[in-house]
Amino acid sequence: MHIVKSVGVMSVAKIMGLVYGCLGLIFVPFFLLIGLVGSMAGQQKTPFAGAIGVFLAVLMPLFYGVLGFIMGAIGALLYNLFANLVGGFELELESRAALPVAPYPMIPPPTPGI
Repeated sequence: MHIVKSVGVMSVAKIMGLVYGCLGLIFVPFFLLIGLVGSMAGQQKTPFAGAIGVFLAVLMPLFYGVLGFIMGAIGALLYNLFANLVGGFELELESRAALPVAPYPMIPPPTPGI
C-alpha cells in the first residue's frame, strides 16, 4: 500500500489549466453558432452579434484554462493540508513482471486449413 502524502501545487495547476482549456474548446462551436444566429436574427443587420460570438469563442478556452489553473492550485493546496491532517490517498500498486525476451524471433505456428 502506498500513500500520496503531498502533490506538487504548480504541476497540478498546470495540468488542470490545460485540461480545462481543452474543455473550453468544446464550447467554441456553440458560441460561434449563437453569434451567427444573433447576427442574422435581428431587424437591423449588424455584425456586432457575430463579433461578440467570435470574441466569446476565443475567450472561453482562455477563461476556462485560467480558472482551471487557479482551481487546480487551490485543490492541490487543500489536498496537501488535509493529507497532513488525516493522511493521503491510499493506493495499491501492482507491478507487472517483465515478459521474457526470446533470443531469436518468434515465428507463429502454421495455421491449419489455409
